[in-house]
Amino acid sequence: MTKPSAKLVALLILVITIPGCGGGGGDGGGNNPPPVSIGKWAWMSGSNYANQWGVYGTKGTPAPSNVPRSREGGVSWVDAQGNLWLFGGFRYGSSHSPVRLNDLWRYDPATSEWTWISGSSTENQAGIYGIKGTADPLNVPGARDWAVSWVDATGRLWLFGGQGYDSAGMLRDLNDVWNYDPATLEWTWLSGSDAASPLGVYGTKGIADSQNDPGARNRAVGWVDLQGKFWLFGGYGGATAGNLGTLLNDLWSCDPGTSVWTWISGSDTVNQAGVYGIKGTAALSNVPGARAVAVSWVDSSGELWLFGGHGRDPASSFTVDLNDLWKFDTVTLEWTWMSGSDIGSQHGVYGKKGTAASSNVPGARGGSISWVDSQGKLWLFGGWGKGSTSDSDGLLNDLWTYDPASFEWTWMSGSISADQAGFYGAKGTASSSNVPGARSRALSWVDSSGKLWLFGGSGCDSTGGFGYLNDLWKYTR
Repeated sequence: MTKPSAKLVALLILVITIPGCGGGGGDGGGNNPPPVSIGKWAWMSGSNYANQWGVYGTKGTPAPSNVPRSREGGVSWVDAQGNLWLFGGFRYGSSHSPVRLNDLWRYDPATSEWTWISGSSTENQAGIYGIKGTADPLNVPGARDWAVSWVDATGRLWLFGGQGYDSAGMLRDLNDVWNYDPATLEWTWLSGSDAASPLGVYGTKGIADSQNDPGARNRAVGWVDLQGKFWLFGGYGGATAGNLGTLLNDLWSCDPGTSVWTWISGSDTVNQAGVYGIKGTAALSNVPGARAVAVSWVDSSGELWLFGGHGRDPASSFTVDLNDLWKFDTVTLEWTWMSGSDIGSQHGVYGKKGTAASSNVPGARGGSISWVDSQGKLWLFGGWGKGSTSDSDGLLNDLWTYDPASFEWTWMSGSISADQAGFYGAKGTASSSNVPGARSRALSWVDSSGKLWLFGGSGCDSTGGFGYLNDLWKYTR
């Protein structure tokens, strides 16, 4: 097993030693008044207490009692029928040993029931890869966290990399590409290695080649553009020889029909600072700095958006929290710095809840989640970083929306302060006084009716206790 990077060690220590969350959430009757939302949150499933084991039931059979166990850093999809899917993730076990999962779950919003579909109910499973390009009911990706997920035009679910277990049961960074067909219930290993920690094969920038492969990595982000092409950016991992466990800013595209990769932008070396240029002006020389645990969106015109994360700004020789917002044009292949600062560790400017303003901006953070609504607005929730009132980083539960037409942020829900407990209310009942507790590394979906969903993460439960969560929430504007 390779020695973890200093940054990874810091993140793991953070999970154990993070200070306690704020007290008194629960049903809205705690020590602190609930922050009223613009829109309504509803607690739909799971527990309002942290560190739950989950109920798997019978594989393939939905049941009201089924629920995934608490976790952070899994991946999510929405299929063609509007079902929500969840795979894998991370938590510490009862003895503070790292636990990674490879269970695949489906949630039906119409019945409010979870179904355990694939993978194991036990921990730290090796991958069963089978034959590359051949579906098999025995195939299954190894347990992992911080992978990247996409959905193709046929409704198949795709998975890339993360930190987890290869075919030999070795725990390292991965660069394997899988798809899962909800119709046949089978996984297919399509590209990348079944062995851990391969370095990248970049080829020539802009030229697709069957020999190209992004290096193994975790905490990267991805997009699917309007033409159905997959995109991948950054994370912690390997670029060229000797660069394992370091920050990346390489941008790749992949044709799901051929599984062939193209290196598009960024560097094939590590720890690169950003080149910001002029805010609002696209340029081929612009590029976001190397980073991990950022968030991503695709807007209604098909442009790719990137926000924040833990990474490099031009002024720092070390990793900082970022709040820069970038846009990438898939036609011109140019990045544009759109919002936020080119200097890290910035506090948020919240303004008035529900009111857009050009001065508003979320604070620097990583480990947030994101959505795109039916109007093409970008949504951002929580993470680990800065609110508006404290110099210290903490867990956040603020909900923001960004309008690409007006270039303005709006604070919609949650607190301006860190480490807030959740206000759960009655399960299944939406209320403007409900709000999820502060958290990082949760999962997100947008259902077929445009409602926003989030699940789990590491954060604050209804009592103000910190731990791993398995609560499922729905937000309606």
